[in-house]
Amino acid sequence: QVQLAESGGGLVQAGGSLRLSCAASGLIFSIKIMGWYRQAPGKQRELVASVIDGRSPNYADSVKGRFTISRGSAKNVVYLQMNSLKAEDTAVYYCQMNVAALGAPRDYWGQGTQVTVSS
Repeated sequence: QVQLAESGGGLVQAGGSLRLSCAASGLIFSIKIMGWYRQAPGKQRELVASVIDGRSPNYADSVKGRFTISRGSAKNVVYLQMNSLKAEDTAVYYCQMNVAALGAPRDYWGQGTQVTVSS
């Protein structure tokens, strides 16, 4: 069974920075797609950033130039560096990975980590 574990959320003042981490564990053959999503109260979950193996990252317009997604040297880890945080970045952040394990590749989700930006 594949599991994703996130860390790094918290409370930060506007203009500050946070770094989120997400590590996959279990029997994993490969991970092609890694991404971060967020969901604010009363809103739908939205894509923040994603990276496909061998391609350039993709970002939501609202975070371009402020957030950076990267894969760790251990191929089962993904990071989200968040700089110049704004109050509107407040949300629960979820990591998502498309993992090839014992069966066909499928999406897995982390449990979510709260990011709160105070203005």
